[in-house]
Amino acid sequence: MANDDFGRCVWFFPDGDLPPPGDGEFEGHESLLILNPNRRAAEVRLTVYFEDRPADRLDPFLVEAERVRCIRMDRPIDGYRVPYGQYALKIESTTPVVCQIGRADVRQPNLAYYTVLGFPG
Repeated sequence: MANDDFGRCVWFFPDGDLPPPGDGEFEGHESLLILNPNRRAAEVRLTVYFEDRPADRLDPFLVEAERVRCIRMDRPIDGYRVPYGQYALKIESTTPVVCQIGRADVRQPNLAYYTVLGFPG
């Protein structure tokens, strides 16, 4: 690995749980953040896993060099929509990246928002 390569090429998020949007001021959602701090673009591919059906493999997309990409999981990703409820993610990249998920859960009166780093493979 070159001195300017930071991150990992494979990441896992086993606890995806896309909350419903809710009725209040805040929208329930999850966001996947992919940071490419390196000097070359990263081609990234997502695999979405489910408990009761085969995994979905999405088409690859680019995260340019020294950029961040935020993907709202409650909005279409190139025409694909993650269903509400439990899922897991695998992120594969041609260039090392850093991945994090944030969740805003509005299913209770006390808004819950948190972020976690994934498990680097």
